[in-house]
Amino acid sequence: MPLRRHWAHFRCYDCSFTGAEAVDYLHELLRRNHNFGPEVTRYQTLQLLRKFLKAHVVEDVKGRHGTEDFEDSGHLYRFPTLSPLKSFPARPLLRDGGDLPRLIRWDDYEELPQQENLAPLKSAVMSSDLWNKRHSVAIGDLHECKLIRRKEVTSKQLDHIWKSMTIAHLQSALGLQTLDGVLNPAHVNGKHIVHNVFSVNKTGIVVLENKAEDMPYWVVSAMKCLANWPNGNDSKQPVYPGFERDVLKTVADYFQRLKEPLLTFHLYEVFVNILSLLPEQDAATEALQLSCLLLPPPNRRRLQLLLRLMARVCHNVHLPPLNDAIATRTLMVQMFSPCVLGSADDMDLDELLATKLVTFMMEHHGSISQVPAKLRRQVEEHLSHLKRAQFQKSYPDVYHSRFPTEDSRAAAIPEKSSRLKPPLMFFSLKKQFQPFQRSWSFRA
Repeated sequence: MPLRRHWAHFRCYDCSFTGAEAVDYLHELLRRNHNFGPEVTRYQTLQLLRKFLKAHVVEDVKGRHGTEDFEDSGHLYRFPTLSPLKSFPARPLLRDGGDLPRLIRWDDYEELPQQENLAPLKSAVMSSDLWNKRHSVAIGDLHECKLIRRKEVTSKQLDHIWKSMTIAHLQSALGLQTLDGVLNPAHVNGKHIVHNVFSVNKTGIVVLENKAEDMPYWVVSAMKCLANWPNGNDSKQPVYPGFERDVLKTVADYFQRLKEPLLTFHLYEVFVNILSLLPEQDAATEALQLSCLLLPPPNRRRLQLLLRLMARVCHNVHLPPLNDAIATRTLMVQMFSPCVLGSADDMDLDELLATKLVTFMMEHHGSISQVPAKLRRQVEEHLSHLKRAQFQKSYPDVYHSRFPTEDSRAAAIPEKSSRLKPPLMFFSLKKQFQPFQRSWSFRA
């Protein structure tokens, strides 16, 4: 923000700015920012500057902050000389080379301080037995230990496994012999499936690594306001008649301006085929679980939040009517169905198909957001088998010692004849000496 010299009460203040100048500059900056847009009002900009003043991002020319409100007038302000951020604790520097940590040596265990309950060493002279034990590997008394580097499954292999098995399960769930004309495997990204399965919060909502791909903060705030009505107004804005309708319009405008529906154009035929499964709730739910795993993570996150919002709004008895002529449930489905499902070519039946599908997804959004347990279990079993096969291929000797086969177990057990020879010989000798033992005892 441009700073300049200002005069007030016959005094000169350098590097200062007026409240009106700050509102003008920040208001224009927010309107050009894609995260906010031209809908930002001057009053909202003033509220943001008041928060800056309380957080000591700015202060008035007398150094006051936190207790007074920022004014949209000629009152003078300035930036503080010190940053409001807390400084990090400084790590003490090493003075010389003597303070550097020493590397661990072979005989460090002899130099460790002895505990009180342990007896001290009797002699510091190394005996021959100790020397032999220490250098047994070098002189060949003990076998050399071999380190085994286990080959882990790469991320590329993991993505391919999840992709292939998810597509196979989806084909089975749809009851189709082939997915030709329904889904092109080239449009499926295995990384998206892995992200949708593992990068979720405790409620099952996808968490994005790149925050720039997420929805703007003001959209999320508006959705929370409606979902938690009347306790969702975190901004503490004054609620006027029709406030909830304006908030809904804000959310609808964002989703209606998306370049393509949340279910994407590539997956349009997949979800159209699921429409025939809607009478069977379990089959349709499983097919939707698998299909939604194919979505890009930003789309899956938006879909999850939108379906949860629609369900909460429809069941919220405290929310005033959002339309004078249409019921809330019908309004939500008609308003957001085109944002969820649609084809690249405009068709007359798109609206009807989208309405049926979105209604079902809204009613079962909790179960649709879950990962099919059967798919997860089979992928884990496949990965376990793959790791075991790689280990067997790389280290066959070690593998057979840890997982012996039937042939190796039979070879390790000696024959019965060889085990019974010593006992038979013992009993035969004992039988021969029994007559002499009885005669000797009788004579005695």
